[in-house]
Amino acid sequence: MISLANGYQLWSHTNNAGAADKLLCLHGGPGDTHEVYEEFGPRLKDLDIEVTMYDQLGSWYSETPNWDDPKIRAKFLKADYYVDEIEEVRQKLGYDNFYLAGHSWGGMIAMMYAHKYGQHLKGLIIISMIDNIPDYVTHIKAIRQREFSPAVNAFMDDIEKRGDFANSTYRTYIDHLYKEYVNRRQPERLAHLVDIQAKPVYNNFQGDNEFVIQGDLDNWDYSKELQKIQVPTLLAFADHETMPLETAQRMQREMSHARLVVTPNGGHNHMVDNPGVFFTNLRNYFVDMKKGTF
Repeated sequence: MISLANGYQLWSHTNNAGAADKLLCLHGGPGDTHEVYEEFGPRLKDLDIEVTMYDQLGSWYSETPNWDDPKIRAKFLKADYYVDEIEEVRQKLGYDNFYLAGHSWGGMIAMMYAHKYGQHLKGLIIISMIDNIPDYVTHIKAIRQREFSPAVNAFMDDIEKRGDFANSTYRTYIDHLYKEYVNRRQPERLAHLVDIQAKPVYNNFQGDNEFVIQGDLDNWDYSKELQKIQVPTLLAFADHETMPLETAQRMQREMSHARLVVTPNGGHNHMVDNPGVFFTNLRNYFVDMKKGTF
């Protein structure tokens, strides 16, 4: 457990302790957990990389503040808090000149960290996160229109306007989208007996699910700041996921030192859907970094 200056504790786990290079991993959500990183340690052991994953404040294995307190919500339920949390975790771990990986929401706060605290980074790995939410909204709307008839889309829009997210028919449609674009191939590998997502955190930033934005992130746009990130960056996306590949391609062109790789037949959690390709691309990034050929 990592004790923060604010009095809360965060769960963490380190693989390959003492290895030469350090990798810190940020989970998605917001309000999800570390599980998508569980294979990173074994997969990177022979490359001499120490891998630490942790659950952010409010997530299942870490402490949860009293989200019913408006003052606590105002203090902690903002992206800037989670960026500064990364910096405190880095300090507690004693990491410097380290690699930072972020998946989805974790990729968002990783970009923000790289812009604010980039002097501490050796490399950056952005997994399935683009630099602005409006492009994401356009993409998920296109997915919905492609997957469902106009009548179904009208029904879903009405349910969302009413906030009736527990509607069983609506949930059936959302479940279909998750199976196609999020946990595409092996969802049982990410399953728990209960839903462990931190709903107050997720609902505050995102909304009810991945295919509607009704939270505080609806207008987030970091595209101008992204161009200022100088560290060698791997952009890892999948070809059948919630994030638009066209935006990822534009990010690669505009960043000064970035490589884009795409996992075939993968959803948003493509490190689980197609680990063979995902980890080959990831390992190649580290091999090239070590050789100085990235």
